Amino acid sequence: MRLAFLGTPEFSVPPLRALIAAGHEIACVYCQPPRPAGRGQKERPSPVQAEAEKRGLMVRHPRSLRTSEAQAEFAALGVEAAVVVAYGLILPQAVLDAPARGCLNIHASLLPRWRGAAPIHRAIMAGDAETGVCIMRMEAGLDTGPVLLREALPLGPTDTTGDLHDRLSGLGARMIVEALARLADLTPVPQPEAGVTYAHKIDKAEARIDWSKPAAEVDRLIRGLAPFPGAWCEARGERIKLLRARLVERRGSPGEVLEGLTVACGEGAVEVLEVQRAGAKALPVAEALRGWDPGARLG
Repeated sequence: MRLAFLGTPEFSVPPLRALIAAGHEIACVYCQPPRPAGRGQKERPSPVQAEAEKRGLMVRHPRSLRTSEAQAEFAALGVEAAVVVAYGLILPQAVLDAPARGCLNIHASLLPRWRGAAPIHRAIMAGDAETGVCIMRMEAGLDTGPVLLREALPLGPTDTTGDLHDRLSGLGARMIVEALARLADLTPVPQPEAGVTYAHKIDKAEARIDWSKPAAEVDRLIRGLAPFPGAWCEARGERIKLLRARLVERRGSPGEVLEGLTVACGEGAVEVLEVQRAGAKALPVAEALRGWDPGARLG
């Protein structure tokens, strides 16, 4: 099938590779423009752009698809379908209507739960028992389109957003290939009105740990924000990120360091397993504690 592919971050790269491996013709790849990054703030292409250019594919990164010129360029590709995954721009109706067989979206949640920008983070932070991937036929609403395929994954007690990111990306890659192969036979299922939730973009203000909260909630925050933006607290006035943790049966006053980096919460405690100090790389706690004392209480 002749396709357009629209995606930007690392999550979108495995689906692009899977479509190419399945023999589909990628007429053009759309992604977000290069952004300044690193100490020198040099413009860096997105992971999808880098992958597409490595494979010799045509790449476009318009700042908007709402102009008549951008819409005409898209329509001129003559694609049968478009595959969209974490692209980052709203697709206007003219773009949605251009492919003969529609625009298909790979969404990392079990719709209608967690429509929106941060479904993986929110599923962990909410304590969901499972998550998954939906292949959805796109329409004008935010993740409101009918679902062609869905597959669930259990959400484990130590899973981080980083862990799920990789598994769901691989699952989405397999499912989009299946969906395109079966497109003529799949029945789009409208999303139910009951159970709609929105995965709003993570606000930096959410990332500070409140040790007075129950340990289960603190644990979910740590895992849900790892590796980015990272839940944080203060140790001896130094801001540190906590990137992996697990619940333990201990008690103490909120923020008290009981041993190692096991920290008491409002109810129960969490054992921090991975930490990142300012300006340093992430380390297992056993390594981080060599030559560093976080003090008796975290703020």
